Amino acid sequence: MASAWSQAESNGRVYYYNTVTKATQWTKPEELMTPSERALANQPWKQHTSPEGRPYWYHGETKQTTWEMPEVYKNALAQTSQTPKPQMPAPQFVAGGTNSFSSQSQQRDRDDYGERIGQDRQIGYGQMDINGARGVTFDTQNDPNYATFEEGEAAFIGLLRRQKVQPDWTWEQTMRATIKDPQYRALKDPKDRKSAFEKYAVEVRLQEKDRAKERLAKLRTDFGTMLRRHPEIKHYTRWKTARPIIEGETIFRSTNDDTERKQLFEEYIIELKKAHNELEAVTRKSAMDELVHIFKGLNLEPYTRWAEADSMIRSDNKFQEDSKFQSLSKSDILTAFENHIKSLERTFNDERQREKNSKARRERQNRDRFLDLLSELKAAGKIKAGTKWMSIYPDIKDDARYTNMLGQRGSGSTPLDLFWDVVEEEERALRIVRNDVYDVLEDKRYEVTPKTTLQDFLSLMANDRRTTSISEDTLSLIFARLQEKIVRKSEHDQHANERHQRRNIDALRSKIKHLSNPPVTASTSWETIRPQIAHMEEFKVLESDDLRRQAFEKVLRRLREKEDDNAERERSLHGKRDRRNGHYEPRDHREARHRTPELDIYEAERRKAMADRERVYSNKAGATGLSPPPPPMPVP
Repeated sequence: MASAWSQAESNGRVYYYNTVTKATQWTKPEELMTPSERALANQPWKQHTSPEGRPYWYHGETKQTTWEMPEVYKNALAQTSQTPKPQMPAPQFVAGGTNSFSSQSQQRDRDDYGERIGQDRQIGYGQMDINGARGVTFDTQNDPNYATFEEGEAAFIGLLRRQKVQPDWTWEQTMRATIKDPQYRALKDPKDRKSAFEKYAVEVRLQEKDRAKERLAKLRTDFGTMLRRHPEIKHYTRWKTARPIIEGETIFRSTNDDTERKQLFEEYIIELKKAHNELEAVTRKSAMDELVHIFKGLNLEPYTRWAEADSMIRSDNKFQEDSKFQSLSKSDILTAFENHIKSLERTFNDERQREKNSKARRERQNRDRFLDLLSELKAAGKIKAGTKWMSIYPDIKDDARYTNMLGQRGSGSTPLDLFWDVVEEEERALRIVRNDVYDVLEDKRYEVTPKTTLQDFLSLMANDRRTTSISEDTLSLIFARLQEKIVRKSEHDQHANERHQRRNIDALRSKIKHLSNPPVTASTSWETIRPQIAHMEEFKVLESDDLRRQAFEKVLRRLREKEDDNAERERSLHGKRDRRNGHYEPRDHREARHRTPELDIYEAERRKAMADRERVYSNKAGATGLSPPPPPMPVP
């Protein structure tokens, strides 16, 4: 039955695909494995190849690696090699060519190995081999037989060593040199022979490489010893300079490769440079450490400039006498100076920060003591809602808890700010109590008027259980604010009435002004005009004749002003004509004719109204007579 698994390739890597389950995997399925692969798949040891081509074995559980084939792995291979094969008649082999296998066996060998033989064609009976000799027939009954595949492989590799097969030979060359030896047939399968040859070539190459490394390591050691005997060779010496010096040495002549000699010399020079640099680094570090001590002894300030410090350090006796300072460049000295100044700045800043923290701690303590003072005044009843700063200032001006707060800028709050915070707390507490008082007044339908006395108000509050626990001072403050509110309201109402009355007077004045039958003139009297306007609504709105007469007088005053303006305009025109005719009027006479403007009788009223509006707007938030509540906190 055909297997459902098939082999495919992705990016040069082989994977396996199941056409039934559509599954893919990197490992080879068991259905596609050969018997030897199945036997080895169950072993924890797996064979791998190093980058140099050398095989090694890896244990997947213990993570152990070894160059030698483990016994367990050998046993698994032996079991696969001992698998019974069908008995076939002993064939007669002809060197390099045809045999008496069945045509099916010949076809298999031809397909598997014929292409790799290349131009080495099979040699049959009576044919010539590639060396011009007749094919020699061997009796296969004398072929060597080995119990395991490893033994046969070792015998074949031993044959390659005896024949001195080189790793750079081709397989065809190797076969010509070894095919007549009986050990050539230690491995029965031609594929195994070629595989053993490739393994042998890899091992020989590795051995040659190891021998070359050992020879080069010994030569490097001897070459370095020879160069150390010549102290005139320094870290800056070049090859063309050193070669005449050492070419008479025996070690120099131990190799004929001049490139190899130069390479060993360059390696030695690199070692000298490294040692020289390390010595310089040690000397420079010691000089830098000493330089730091010299800077500390100069008592420099954090703000000292480089020019000043440079002159000071170069005039120091220790700096001038010690030769190790000569290895320091000006840049090194500047770097040491900068590091020292940074250290001084850190010390200076740390000290300032300590002083700042100490000052902040002291100011915080002063603020706490002043808050205690305000608490004492609050407990004594000297600070309440509505208390002013000037009322407590005489009591605290000589107190040390207040004077210590003066001039503090880092705390963020002045004594006045802290005072207003306490007053605001009292205001908030008062607003809670005030709401209870308002509820009592509303429930009992009691209206506080300017004539209401404090005693009546206190009696009313004492009769309700909601306000019996409120102190008399608090109730007195609420009553006083209610009275202030009432006074402000009455003043506001009065001003509103006055404004309304002025509007009514202006409305009547407009009616009088626009009378046409007969029209009003500057000589019209009140008694004449009164019957004409008595039926008007604007006349009836005004309550007294005095107010109505004011409207009439305003009209007359405006008419007289117009007549005066017209007369002045006429005089001005006559004056211009007289000046054109050569007649001039004295300046004093001209100025005397100018009318002095009359005072605006409404100006005072307008100013008063503006002041009232400002007062109303400022008290709009506190319509209850108390300070407005603080604004809500912003939502984060």
